[in-house]
Amino acid sequence: MIAALYVLDGGPYFGLPGVDPWPESRDARLYGGPHPVVAHPPCARWGRYWSGGPSAKVRRELGDDGGCFASALASVRLWGGVLEHPEASHAWRAHGLLAPPQSGGWISAGDYMGSTCCVAQGNYGHRAQKLTWLYACCVDKLPELRWGRTPGRPRLDVGYHSIEERRRGGLRTGGKRLTARECAETPGEFRDLLLDIARSILASEWP
Repeated sequence: MIAALYVLDGGPYFGLPGVDPWPESRDARLYGGPHPVVAHPPCARWGRYWSGGPSAKVRRELGDDGGCFASALASVRLWGGVLEHPEASHAWRAHGLLAPPQSGGWISAGDYMGSTCCVAQGNYGHRAQKLTWLYACCVDKLPELRWGRTPGRPRLDVGYHSIEERRRGGLRTGGKRLTARECAETPGEFRDLLLDIARSILASEWP
C-alpha cells in the first residue's frame, strides 16, 4: 500500500489498487503511517508567485502553507517515498535542502537522508513543460529519468499569471487552453513513476 498525500480529490491517484489517496478533505498532515508515501504538498506559498503576484489584493507570506510541506517532508523521511514540488521551490532552501541541477540527475539533498533531482513532467505526458523537483528518501534504487526539458512545451508559469491569461482562463499549449486543474494534475505516466519509487523502499530502512 502507498499513501498518496495532498492529492486532488477524484484525481489520478483515485481508484488505483494499493493506493490510499489523501485529498484536502482528509488533511494529510494527520497521516501517521505505516505505508510509504507519494507527497504533493501545496505549493502556492512556495513558488515564484508566492506573494500572489503583482495584482494580488492581499500580500501573502512566504511559506505560509499551514505546515503542509514540513509534514510531507517528515512523512517521506519517516516512512520512505518521494515528495514533488515545482522547480525553484523556496521550500528547499527553507528546509535545508540543496537545489538540484536543471539539467537533471539525482544528487544528495544535503540532509544526509534523501536525494533530489529536477525533471520535466512534459517528458511524461503533461501538456506544459512543468519542471519539477523531487525529494526521495529510503528508496532501493533511484531510477534514471528522462532528463532535460521537453522540446516544444511552454513553461507552466509563462503567460498563465499575466492579466490577459487570467482573464481568458489559463495557459495555452498547442492552441488549447489548460485549466487550473490541468496545470495542477499529475499525468498518469508520471504518477506511476512516483508510485514505483515509493514501492522500492529498502526493507532495512523500514521503521
